[in-house]
Amino acid sequence: MASISDPYVIRYPQIVAVADETGSTVELIEFFDCIGGAMWTQHHYQKSPLVEGVRSVGPTTRFLLRLGAVDLALEGSRFPAGISCVSVTENEIAITYIGMGGGGVGATSCRAAAKGVLRERCDPAGGGKIAGATLWLPRRQRVLIGVDDTDTAEEGATWTLVHNIAKAVEDGQSVYLSHTIVQLFPVAYRTKNCVSLVAEFATTEPERLIGRFGELLKKYTLSEKTGMAVYTGFSPSEELREYAKDVKRGEVAPDRVQNIRDPHLRIVMDGRGITGAVAALPFFTRYEEALELCSGKN
Repeated sequence: MASISDPYVIRYPQIVAVADETGSTVELIEFFDCIGGAMWTQHHYQKSPLVEGVRSVGPTTRFLLRLGAVDLALEGSRFPAGISCVSVTENEIAITYIGMGGGGVGATSCRAAAKGVLRERCDPAGGGKIAGATLWLPRRQRVLIGVDDTDTAEEGATWTLVHNIAKAVEDGQSVYLSHTIVQLFPVAYRTKNCVSLVAEFATTEPERLIGRFGELLKKYTLSEKTGMAVYTGFSPSEELREYAKDVKRGEVAPDRVQNIRDPHLRIVMDGRGITGAVAALPFFTRYEEALELCSGKN
């Protein structure tokens, strides 16, 4: 008969936290193994005053958090668990969870051993007890890498190359979070489908990540027109979002990207594909909008 080493704990595979430049806003990204537990968590944790938004992205739950500490009025069935404290220092982000019953197990044992946790402080949990835990995570920043035009009419596919490079550069300092295919307006000189890509990372070493990604892209691209763009801010600016929408709606002048004045935007490879590479950046994890094919009028 099979045995289970710890039958009342489901460990989160990984927990990552990203802060904005000021340290006033945090995105908490929890990779989950049990979808039922993740959906339960989303349903209840969004009632916490510190949670400004929650959504699912692939095998992760993402919480948009503000700083602060609150007392949660937990109530069985109605509000059995939540996030009660968020704090940020120069190098770390601390998250405090609390829950009752099974919610307390999720708040403590299930998260404490996750990859990415620097250290933890947990109460005993289980049965009908109320239990809490504080987890300390590395303070990471978001890095978005946009790519376009790596293939030719004879061979290659940009979406596969970007994913494989992202997997290759992922390590303890840089976590590969998402991959988004962005449908652009089908210009006449496209290879076939006219899509660009954006890969999202959470990292403590942005320059090293960008350098390693760029080296592999230059090594494996099949095109002399490859574009690679990098965005190092927490959330793309309105200027960049408007530019991206225009690239989806129709053909834009090749030099227009040079007029974008967002300080977080960096051009790494300036081939013709830079138009689509920059346009991909604001669509990270916005899959339905990213894949929409615009007629030029909508």
